[in-house]
Amino acid sequence: MAIRTRPARGSNPPPDAGWPSIQDPASLARALEEWFPGEARSLPWRRERSGYRALVSELMLQQTQVSRVIGAFERFVERFPTAAALAGAPEDEVLAAWQGLGYYRRARLLHAAARAVVERHGGDVPRTEHELRALPGIGRYTAGAIASIAFGERVAIVDGNVLRVLSRVAGAPARVADAASERWAWEQSARLVAQSSSPAVLNEALMELGATVCTPAAPRCGGCPAEGGCAARRAGTQAAIPAPRIAAPRRTERWTSLVWIDGNAVALERRPDRGMWAGMHQPPTVPTPGGGDGPAWPCAVREVGAFTHVTTHRTIEFTVVVPDGAARIPADAGWTRAPLGGLDAYALSNAAWRTLEVAGLDVTRPPAAAAGRRAPRRAATGS
Repeated sequence: MAIRTRPARGSNPPPDAGWPSIQDPASLARALEEWFPGEARSLPWRRERSGYRALVSELMLQQTQVSRVIGAFERFVERFPTAAALAGAPEDEVLAAWQGLGYYRRARLLHAAARAVVERHGGDVPRTEHELRALPGIGRYTAGAIASIAFGERVAIVDGNVLRVLSRVAGAPARVADAASERWAWEQSARLVAQSSSPAVLNEALMELGATVCTPAAPRCGGCPAEGGCAARRAGTQAAIPAPRIAAPRRTERWTSLVWIDGNAVALERRPDRGMWAGMHQPPTVPTPGGGDGPAWPCAVREVGAFTHVTTHRTIEFTVVVPDGAARIPADAGWTRAPLGGLDAYALSNAAWRTLEVAGLDVTRPPAAAAGRRAPRRAATGS
């Protein structure tokens, strides 16, 4: 006997439980394909197409604003112009080139994908969604974006922008980061791409529309090619669709960082290979949850400042200390003596750069890191 399950309380029903569909996918696909050429932003990965450049840009664009990615992308592909060049680079060099983009796990996944491209495909990024999904860290969205945009394969894509466009056009009760909503959006996206004359143009148009016109707040409906057939526009519910994700509260942590200057060098430690900022460098840092004595540093210290750093899941309150008097960096501490003039060779998080600045160092951040804390660009679904 088949067992029927009920949706969890507060969740959306599955897409086959009465959700509306795009009424005229052929007309919508045609309108988007006509709109995109005249409205597309000039972006470096669009000006020169290749599977490798698409792979790099798609990994960079996950969770990061386009404006922050542009310069970082150009520097990255200049430094690593091919999958083979990236595959042969040391991880520390790749992480250093990624500075300022955040979510450094993406850099490791891109590095691993490049190695797989070299080992399995002779250095050429594979052309099909199926082959792309076999690469490390490449899921359904990323594979579909590369396969369709770089190679013209007729496959659907769904990211946060696409989900928003489709749910508003159909008037569907979608929610951000909701499994049922994403299943529905993948079905609708597949219906559109089946009607398209160019899957590459259609998929980029969907993302571009969501990024520049059908935005989360204050959508510019008057300039939208889908306005005439948009159910949310007719009902005046654009601002409510899709419903926001139910976010878990951030936990607050307290850390203390020691900025130890010794001549023209500063002490850095390498973070563990797992967890936040894995494998990156930072001034020696320890959790200080509050209460009791402070960290047992190998010298007397004094506090020079504090700051707060916010990540997706944490609010971290940093206290910054320095040695109380001149002292040599101990050789047995396991720290690196990093030259102050060569810090750009080390992969430092934005929080680590801020720690050095609070301690009074006149440091020059790499360009992407100097732009400050990132803001979300889009969330890929299944990537």
